[in-house]
Amino acid sequence: MGVNLPIYFDNAATTKCDPRVVEAMLPYFTEVYGNPGSRNHSFGWAAEEAVDRARQQVARLIGADRKEIIFTSGATESNNLALKGAARMYAKKPAGQEHRGHIVTCAIEHKAVLDPAKRLQKEGFDVTFLEPPADGVITRAMVEEALRDDTILVSIMWANNEIGTINEVPEIGALCHERGVIFHTDATQWVGKMPTDVVRDNIDLLSMSGHKIYGPKGVGALYVRRRRPRVRLQAIAEGGGQERGFRSGTLNVPGIVGLGAACEICMQEMDSERERLLAMRNRLEEQITGRLDTVQVNGHRERRLPHLTNISFGFVEGESLMMATKEIAMSSGSACTSASLEPSYVLKGLGVGDDLAHSSLRISLGRFNTGEEVDYAIDAIVRAVEKLRELSPLYDLHKEGIDITKIQWQAH
Repeated sequence: MGVNLPIYFDNAATTKCDPRVVEAMLPYFTEVYGNPGSRNHSFGWAAEEAVDRARQQVARLIGADRKEIIFTSGATESNNLALKGAARMYAKKPAGQEHRGHIVTCAIEHKAVLDPAKRLQKEGFDVTFLEPPADGVITRAMVEEALRDDTILVSIMWANNEIGTINEVPEIGALCHERGVIFHTDATQWVGKMPTDVVRDNIDLLSMSGHKIYGPKGVGALYVRRRRPRVRLQAIAEGGGQERGFRSGTLNVPGIVGLGAACEICMQEMDSERERLLAMRNRLEEQITGRLDTVQVNGHRERRLPHLTNISFGFVEGESLMMATKEIAMSSGSACTSASLEPSYVLKGLGVGDDLAHSSLRISLGRFNTGEEVDYAIDAIVRAVEKLRELSPLYDLHKEGIDITKIQWQAH
């Protein structure tokens, strides 16, 4: 079977909306279009019923009660509500005073956690940003060492969005419960791919997004534990008091229906999909690392999501590699910020040098990818790297056995 180009291997950024999800959503644009807050006629009742059904579908996927699901616009809003809402609710001192409480998070979290944490710093909270080890895994012991008597909140992502490493989330959650600390996890990359049970896994707050699990963009959810402990949040947007007062605003009924449908499909197909994607990812890594030298797979080799790999290619510039493989949609390790290329802060946080951080590719497979696409990508990437290295005088020196890190370059 032939391969249709371009190939999409950027599923960690967003996923194609599953046609079954689209089919479930369509009636809620033109047929069942009532406001679920309109409880005095059948149009509103029908919309409310659809929202309740989706709430149950989301809850089942993560082992929660439907009353614990708060619909949002996506994981970024969920993270903001979780961090700001919990910090302000459980603050030790009023706003405007310093030392309002201590928060623990990690330096390689998604910006949707790092930026709210930095905002809370400006509001008087003390924040510890844990530095990850070289394998990228945040452990219970690391969090335990950072905890203080005034710690009110810990936020550690379940799986990293750039390298796919899986943190010790259930163990960290258990520690937080022992210490009476609220525990939040950004599970955007985890939910729908890996088994989740918020009770078993000791989670108080969990963020997720529809467009990472073959649902629509612009919709997500926040799990808020109701018992042992009952978690309270201060709202960050006020209005009509929807979503138990945590998140005011008219609900996005088609999007919520789509999120629910996506969760239902994930429950049914997660196990078989995980095995298929893991086999394809392993073949991709084995072929690339077997056919090329000076290649590094970033992050822990075992504790990783099955569908995601981050590979650095020595003696190759990342943007050039992206241009040489433009028929394949992947993410580069370089991000364009302030009109200058900066290497990934996640890779730099692991101690990866600028040269390798600049030459990394994040390849994330998904439900609609095929083995033929993987084989095409392997050949295309290997050819591109070999061609670019032919143009690299540094690679020639490397092949001659010269350690270029010890070369003393002279300025003219």
